[in-house]
Amino acid sequence: MYLNKGVIILIVKRTTLIAIFLLCIFLLGCGYKFAGGGSFPAGIKSVCIPILKNHTTEVGIENTITNDLIYEVSRHNIAIFPRKSEADSVLSGVITSISVETITHKDPQTSSERRVTVTVNLKLTLLNGSVVWSVKGLSDHEEYDVETGKIETEQNRSDAIAVLSKRLAKKVYAHITEVF
Repeated sequence: MYLNKGVIILIVKRTTLIAIFLLCIFLLGCGYKFAGGGSFPAGIKSVCIPILKNHTTEVGIENTITNDLIYEVSRHNIAIFPRKSEADSVLSGVITSISVETITHKDPQTSSERRVTVTVNLKLTLLNGSVVWSVKGLSDHEEYDVETGKIETEQNRSDAIAVLSKRLAKKVYAHITEVF
């Protein structure tokens, strides 16, 4: 029996679609869900996120991380208010450290890649002062290339901090909502 090329392609496409459909059914059926997909605890619907305290020597990092936290929380339908008195809760914290380490070398005296690590302590409190959620020592890191010029290397470092700040904000949101 001879099958033409068009029939074979149709059979392969149909088989692929069936396999994808069965995979979707399997994932839905086994209770699979994304971590951090819950809601804020204690019925919190709004939050004030003041600028984090910066206990590091990195100028401006408090603004970067605070802005990323605000963006991440607001994109999940939690209202953000600038004043504590307008919100159900306050998400506050401290950037406790930033460190840089060399992870690869071109030669014994020259770095080719470094890793920047940022660590924060955060807490979510109700307006009456009771702590609903807190974390100490939450950190993230990102690698960046060391260039021959100092300006280029500093730009790579800034870009790495921006990337890890966004990821850290997602991690915070997931931690706050994972239990609730």
